[in-house]
Parts: sequence; C-alpha cells; structure tokens
Amino acid sequence: MSEISEAILNDIDMKRTRLLIVVFGLILVTSFISCSKDDDNTGNNNTEITQTDKEALLFMLEEEKLARDTYSYLYGLWRIVQFSNIKSSEQSHMNAVANLLDLYNIDYTILEEGLFVNQDLQNLYNQFVIDGAIDQTKALQIGATIEDLDIVDLENNIKVTSNTAIISVFESLQCGSRNHLRSFVSAIEIFGEKYTPQYLTQEEYNSIINSSNEQCN
Repeated sequence: MSEISEAILNDIDMKRTRLLIVVFGLILVTSFISCSKDDDNTGNNNTEITQTDKEALLFMLEEEKLARDTYSYLYGLWRIVQFSNIKSSEQSHMNAVANLLDLYNIDYTILEEGLFVNQDLQNLYNQFVIDGAIDQTKALQIGATIEDLDIVDLENNIKVTSNTAIISVFESLQCGSRNHLRSFVSAIEIFGEKYTPQYLTQEEYNSIINSSNEQCN
C-alpha cells in the first residue's frame, strides 16, 4: 500500500473515531438532562406546596390537637388508660404535622389546651367535654368518634394533594388513628356497648375493626 493511501486511511479512521466520541458524548449529555428532569419532577412533589396543602396542614394540626386535648380532659375525669396512652400518640401526630409546616415555612399557632383557631373544631371540643362528662361509656364513644373523623379527614386531604411528603405523613397518621379506633371500640365493648360509625361508611368501619393492629411508621 502506498504511503499516500495509508495516510488517507489513517485520516478516515481518525475522523471516524472523533465522530464516535462526539456521538457518545451527545448520548451522555442527553441522558444526564433526562435524568435531571426526572429528578426535578420527583422533587417537585416534595417541594411544591399549594394553598390547599397549606390549609390541610393547618387544619390537621388542630384536629390532632382536638384529639390530644379531649383525651387529656377525659383522662382527668375518668382515669381510663386509653385516654392517657393515645393522648401521647396524638402529641406525636401534632409534631409530625408541625414538622411539615416548619419545612414549608408556614406560620401556625398552637393555642393553649382547649382553645382552637378553627371554630368548627372549637365547637366540637366544647361539646365533647360536656358529653364526655356523662359517663365512661360516653367518654369512650367520643374517643372513637374523634378517630373516626380523623381517618376520614386525612383521607380526603390525601386525595387532593400530589405532595409525597404530605401523603406519607397523613397515611402514617391514618394508620395510627385506625389503631386508636380499634382500642376505643374494644373498650366500649367491654362495657357491653357498641360504636356506630359517624363519618366512616359501615363497610370501611367493619374493615378496620375486623383487622389486626398495624405497625405504623
């Protein structure tokens, strides 16, 4: 082969190699951009917060407080162990919601025990402490009612958000509330009474009561 032909072939090989390097580089860049976009989309579910999300967090903070404050009051009246144990759990629920509010820099106020910013929750608390003073069975019925309400409100808020952090926390709170409901219903039945769901459907209620306690995150 002449030196000229060999030089031409070498030049072709070099150009081909350079072309392959360029093509490979473009593939890597495109792949990186695609992955970055996917990461951003995943992150948006955790970082973006809507007005509906804000309102849900503020409301659920006080609804968990409603449970804590009511159980604290009823334990003081009747010394029933469920109220003491579940009151502590409700404080943990409040902390979980407060952590999300802090994460998203949302201002919130936790009033003293028995007082609420939300008037509907204030009205519920006022009625609960009156009814709960009637007897122990009525007090336990109120506990079951609060957990019944909590499960439904959490579910409604889960359905209208795409924020994965909120969904994760609310699902964990739901798990705890299902266990609390089972505990209150068991205590009610010891007194020979039954609980009729006020917010859950009968089918949803039966599914919870007929299931074992869950391990919640």
